[in-house]
Amino acid sequence: MENTLRWALVTAIAPVAWGTNYFVTHEYLPTGYPLYGAVFRALPAGILLLCLARRLPRGVWWWRSLLLGVCNMGAFFALIYLASQLLPVSLASTIMSASPLTMALFAWGLLSERPTMQVLTGAAAGIAGVCLLLGAGSQPVDLRGVAASVAALTMSSCGYVLAKKWGRADGPLATTSWQLIAGGLVLVPFAVIFEGTPPSLDGPALAGFAYVGLVATALAFTAWFTGLRHLSAATVGLIGLLNPVTGVLLGVLVSGEVLTVRQVVGLALVLLGIAASQLRFIDAPRVEHARADPDVHHRRRTGTADHQSLS
Repeated sequence: MENTLRWALVTAIAPVAWGTNYFVTHEYLPTGYPLYGAVFRALPAGILLLCLARRLPRGVWWWRSLLLGVCNMGAFFALIYLASQLLPVSLASTIMSASPLTMALFAWGLLSERPTMQVLTGAAAGIAGVCLLLGAGSQPVDLRGVAASVAALTMSSCGYVLAKKWGRADGPLATTSWQLIAGGLVLVPFAVIFEGTPPSLDGPALAGFAYVGLVATALAFTAWFTGLRHLSAATVGLIGLLNPVTGVLLGVLVSGEVLTVRQVVGLALVLLGIAASQLRFIDAPRVEHARADPDVHHRRRTGTADHQSLS
């Protein structure tokens, strides 16, 4: 239980950092440059992590890093930026809140992780909570933004599950750096073709990109992929619902916004959904230990009490 809670807290670093990313991007980063913005976010963070990991890809990890880098970093960053430009934040976040279900489905198909009733219940509660927390909004819906959100949701969910399946090579620090560098490099020619010269950056923009690169990217994705190594994909997806929660709470703290009763109920549902996903793991370490320890299995069969374990 303690180990599970620890990995859940480590994983939570990612969505909390991502929840602050929208505010920083909206307030300090240049608009109209989604491709360059994604490049500036991915490449410096990837190079920093590579310097810390000091490992290059080997064998199949060259093409795996390219594929995961496109799904989880490059294309994902650009699609999310585009969606945030075309859709109300509430609608874009509501679409992305389906990630626990999509990750659970991909994990079922690729990892044979059959979603449990606790996970499905938690996902349903979490999605309902996000809808209450953010609201549907009254602005016109741009179908291009919806398509971008759905594409980002599908690509990242598949990419995260593949990263969990393949992520035993050199640890999350190295594999995260490879993905960031690959995703950033893939975007460079598209940025040059479609956006021309890079935007000029003033002091606040440089500070904003430093925060986005170091905290909301390097630290966040390392924590996220670490969580995927130790928790089920569906559980990690549910923890990701802390992203919109952080955005709303940041609005309360920074902008002086007041939570409505509907938002408080939504916040409670999201937190209950995340907590529900953890219940299936409470006794898991004991079960696995019992299976691995033949003495424990023998004592259970013979009815011998282990008084030390009960003390």
